[in-house]
Amino acid sequence: MTLRYDAGEVITAMITPFNEKRKIDFEALERVVRHLKESSSDAILVAGTTGESPTLTHEEEQEILYQVKGNVSGAVKVIMGAGSNSTRTAVDSSKKAVELGADAILSVVPYYNKPNQQGIIEHFGAVARAVDIPIIMYNIPGRTGVNMAPSTAAFLAKEYPNIVALKQSFPDMDTITELKSICPEDFALYCGDDSLTLPMLSLGAYGVISVASHVVGDEIKSLIHNFKSGQVNAARNMHQKLYPLFRKLFMAPNPVPVKAVLSKLKMIENYVRRPLVELNEMERSELFDVLNSTLESIGKTAAR
Repeated sequence: MTLRYDAGEVITAMITPFNEKRKIDFEALERVVRHLKESSSDAILVAGTTGESPTLTHEEEQEILYQVKGNVSGAVKVIMGAGSNSTRTAVDSSKKAVELGADAILSVVPYYNKPNQQGIIEHFGAVARAVDIPIIMYNIPGRTGVNMAPSTAAFLAKEYPNIVALKQSFPDMDTITELKSICPEDFALYCGDDSLTLPMLSLGAYGVISVASHVVGDEIKSLIHNFKSGQVNAARNMHQKLYPLFRKLFMAPNPVPVKAVLSKLKMIENYVRRPLVELNEMERSELFDVLNSTLESIGKTAAR
C-alpha cells in the first residue's frame, strides 16, 4: 500500500511520567522513549490523551516534544497531539509543533462544544491550511461528544493532501467498511483501540495507535505482520493471548492502568494528575495478575 504519509504500523500513544510532585519526570521520559524505540514502535505520539494532555500546559507539551525529539535522534517519528475544541488554539498549537520539529500532528475532533459536520470540516480545513506537515485526524465520540461522519472524513481527505490519516476510536465495523470504501486509497486508517486492531485490519486498517504497545509492542507488530502476510491463524492466536491485557488496560480511565504497569516494570513512578486517581490495591492486584499471565503466555518474564 502506497500512502500519502507512512507513520508506521505501530504508533505508541506515550504516557507522560510524573514525579511525586506531579511534575514531568524527564529522566523517566528518557527511559520510556528508549524502551519504545527498542520494542517495535514506529512512531511516538506525545501529548495525546494517554499523555494526559488535558492537564498539561501548552509549555509542558512543547517541552515534552522537544525532549522526545532529542531522545529519538531520528530513529522513530514523533507525532504531536495538537488538537483543541478551539479552532484558533488548534491552529496555533499545530504551528508550534511545526516549529519544534514534529514529524506530524494528531488533531482531535473538537470536543465539548459539539460542532456539526460543517463545523468539523471548517475546523480541520483551518488546521490543514495553516501547516504543511501531515495531519492525522482523531475521531473518538466517547470523549468528544460528537461523531465525525465517514463522509466528512472522506471530504477532508480528498480536499486537503496533508490530511493523511484517521485514528478511529468508534467500535462500529460498518463505519470502518464505509470509511474504507469512500476515502482515498492512499489515506491511512488507524485503529484507536488495541482490542479492535485485528478486526479493523481485516477491514483495511493500516495499523494501530496503541496504549498496550508500552508493554507488548513487539507482539502487536507481530500480529500486524502475520495478518498482512496471510498468516491469519497466527495473528488470531496472538490477539487471543493479548486480549485480556488489552481489556484490563482500560479497567480505569486511560492512562491510569498502563502507568501502574510501567511502574511495576520499574520504568516510571506511579503518579497521575488530578482529576485522575491511581489504582487502589485491589485493582492493581487484578491488573498485575492479568499482566503476568499475558507475559507468561507470550514467553516473557512475568512482572513480580
